[in-house]
Amino acid sequence: MSLRCSLLLLLIVGQLLGCAQNPATGRSDFVLMSEQEELELGRRYSQEILKQYPRYPDEKLQAYVQQVGERVARHSHRSQLDYRFTVVDSPDINAFALPGGYIYIHRGLLAYLNSEAELAAVLGHEVGHVTARHSVQQQSQSSAWNVLGQAVAIGTGIGAVGDLTNVLGNAVVRGYGRDMELEADGLGAQYLARSGYDPQAMIEVVKVLKSQEDFARDQAATQGQEGRAASGYHGLFDTHPDNDQRLQQVLGPAQALATGRQEISRETFLQHLQGLPFGDSAASGVRRGQQFYHAGLNVTLAFPNGWDIINRPDALIGRAADQQAFVVFSLEANPERLSPAKWLAQRVGGERLVDGKALSQAGLRGYSALVAGTPARRVAVLQQGERVYLFIAAVRGHAALASRDAEFQQVIGSLRPLTDAERPLAEPLRLALVRAKAGQTMADLARQSKLPGDAEATLRLLNNLYPAGEPSAGSWLKLVR
Repeated sequence: MSLRCSLLLLLIVGQLLGCAQNPATGRSDFVLMSEQEELELGRRYSQEILKQYPRYPDEKLQAYVQQVGERVARHSHRSQLDYRFTVVDSPDINAFALPGGYIYIHRGLLAYLNSEAELAAVLGHEVGHVTARHSVQQQSQSSAWNVLGQAVAIGTGIGAVGDLTNVLGNAVVRGYGRDMELEADGLGAQYLARSGYDPQAMIEVVKVLKSQEDFARDQAATQGQEGRAASGYHGLFDTHPDNDQRLQQVLGPAQALATGRQEISRETFLQHLQGLPFGDSAASGVRRGQQFYHAGLNVTLAFPNGWDIINRPDALIGRAADQQAFVVFSLEANPERLSPAKWLAQRVGGERLVDGKALSQAGLRGYSALVAGTPARRVAVLQQGERVYLFIAAVRGHAALASRDAEFQQVIGSLRPLTDAERPLAEPLRLALVRAKAGQTMADLARQSKLPGDAEATLRLLNNLYPAGEPSAGSWLKLVR
């Protein structure tokens, strides 16, 4: 490397090495972003998030969560930020924070919590990510390693060195996950104590998450799928601590912070869950067995036996049991009211359509064809005014499309309007609160539930009684009806 290139590299590295005092921990952290830039980044990301995760349409619940979140945030290390807490309409068990104080909790996680203090613990954990500027540190590390990698590549003329540096940078960034999650737990426990909640609630939340893992593992074993990984809140990446470790590391600090009687507010919280959809919502459509029902669109369709159905805000995905075949179903705009064949040709762009044929089903005109290539895909559209229903089906690996095409066409052909008798099936299951009677068991309550599968185990999980707990007389319980 020449002297000139070496000096250039040192200059770039020197510009990258920016440090700022962490407002939550007091240590010097490597950052490349001012607070104003952080706030702007959060604002931009928040707009994208709400496109992917619709806001849950219950303003009373939204106001309650905002109130609890603000109470915790007021006692944080960055209380001056304008925190915005949002419940998203998703059955996933998750919560997350964006830079600058945008915090989201899925209604699916709310269903498994059992007190206002536990809600505050989850929100406090996410506030901890914001106050410690974890996302800013990750962004800065990623940017630094990428720029440094480019600089090394320029200085040496060897692109592989730049690629290697990027890989090392990604490893450092992913390695932050474990420490950051534990740090956010500790900060959240502090904020709970300062705001008057029992910091033991942080431990109760970790127990809830651990029970989720145990439940998923037990259900997988029952179904002959041992070893199947459980996913849940902050369990998406292997850099996050497993819940056994988190339980041990949070226990000591949380107990040390607990002084005197602190608020739990179980009944107040549970009353806010009355009527909360459990699983799918009406807005996203409801899965029941192999059938999907959507009242707003007035449609139903079916998938073959054994297929999984994944319901996302933007698409419905059918996945074969062997995970080698997929069908994606989505609603798309057709403002120009193009014919199905023209719309599909426009949608696939320069790709070639072969074996096209007109469709006519359930009073809708449509078109189906194959997209040539490797892998080939089955595509189909059914037109309804200024919108179309789009199907895209494919196989994985080197299997021939023809080996699964009959199943694909079966799914496409199943789309039709709801009958009057089917409309109740498009309504979601909902949480209902009841008081346990003396001598009443979870098996008794499971018989009153509409839950599919192992209703008794699911109700225990919902009520923090997994795996074998029984209710005490007079306690409030969550049922699913």
